[in-house]
Amino acid sequence: MNFSVTTERDGDLVVITLVGEVDLYTAPDLKQELVRVVDEGAQRVLVDMSETTFIDSTTLGVLVSGLKQLRPLGGQLVLVITDSKIRRVFEITGLDRVFPIHGTRAEALRSLPASAAG
Repeated sequence: MNFSVTTERDGDLVVITLVGEVDLYTAPDLKQELVRVVDEGAQRVLVDMSETTFIDSTTLGVLVSGLKQLRPLGGQLVLVITDSKIRRVFEITGLDRVFPIHGTRAEALRSLPASAAG
């Protein structure tokens, strides 16, 4: 099972790209990265799941936790999801009403207004 998490930063904007299966075993890597970038001042976080092949409830919990960490700071967390099965998980759980979900990274980036601090 191949999994990777990479991070790109531009000021208060952070793009976290997930590749492969994000599950009970790999979701802690995502959680660690989300906590780190928020602690370092990220206000706008885009999680690109366009190359993600599977998620489970652990992944959902990590994303909700990241959102809860960002909101009190005035931050935002948006998702890029291209896989219809993964998107369906968000729809079934109602989390598609909690997270802005976009079909492309460009679309997601346009949805994130420039930071007032930036």
